[in-house]
Amino acid sequence: MKKLVCAGEILVEIMAERIGQSFLAPGLLVGPFPSGAPAIFIDQAARLGQPAGLIAAVGDDDFGHLNIERLRTDGADVSAIKVHRGAATGTAFVTYEADGSRHFVYNIKQSAAGLIEIGSEARALLAGADHFHVMGTSLFSPEVIEVAHTGIETVKARGGTVSFDPNIRKEMLDLPGMRDALHFVLSKTDVFLPSGPELFIFAKAADEESAAREMLDRGISTVVVKKGAQGAVHYDKAGRTASPGFAVEEVDPTGAGDCFAAAFVSLWLREAAPETALRIANGCGALAVTKKGPMEGIASLAAVEEFLKTARTGAPA
Repeated sequence: MKKLVCAGEILVEIMAERIGQSFLAPGLLVGPFPSGAPAIFIDQAARLGQPAGLIAAVGDDDFGHLNIERLRTDGADVSAIKVHRGAATGTAFVTYEADGSRHFVYNIKQSAAGLIEIGSEARALLAGADHFHVMGTSLFSPEVIEVAHTGIETVKARGGTVSFDPNIRKEMLDLPGMRDALHFVLSKTDVFLPSGPELFIFAKAADEESAAREMLDRGISTVVVKKGAQGAVHYDKAGRTASPGFAVEEVDPTGAGDCFAAAFVSLWLREAAPETALRIANGCGALAVTKKGPMEGIASLAAVEEFLKTARTGAPA
């Protein structure tokens, strides 16, 4: 099977216990939970049986070791996760509002996550990689952008492929080097995985299908528009395939898109039909939201397939 590699931030999430709870006053918190979009992505891929490894950095602290052990236990290659003494593992404190929105207090750029580099372990991991996945959230500094650049070029030089989940807000576009980095990644992308409006950050067209076709005309082979509980829509040169989401009780939406992307890319690498890849990916996304904590709802392929036997579809994409 093809090996999948990603690079980016590892952190822990610590969550407010109550909806509507503010960090402007003392309150009860739950966590720490292993997190970081690239870590969630790689963990889900590994749980599905896909060979998968992560280039990252953590502090030599409990938070860092918590993440490494979760990834290792779930079957991921952790050989290129560097442990830094004297640096703290990244953190995200999260509050939830009644309307479902979230508020974050981050420490990522100034944490060990900002020390990611292509060292000997990362080069060894990339030497065996067939596919490189890029998360827009991971392009938060020139140094980390260079890591992504190296990963892409190394895998492409070996005849491999690249997927890109922009996972980005418009205000992040003004970070130093961000726009150039995004356009470079897009120029190398084979599988593009925007969430709804993110598609229009990169396309000039006013409607979804035209925007997706615009991306395909640029040389991208597959565009998958993620729509949360509504499912997803797949576009390629052969046409359009829509797949509905599944009705579940949402406990925590964090990480659902990363789980969806990991599942879709894993099935794409196995040359599954779009209908199959979307159905498994929607199942992973649905299960991800049923537990508190970004990685707590991650399921094995067998568990996802069992869920799909009785799952009810929600509103169509």
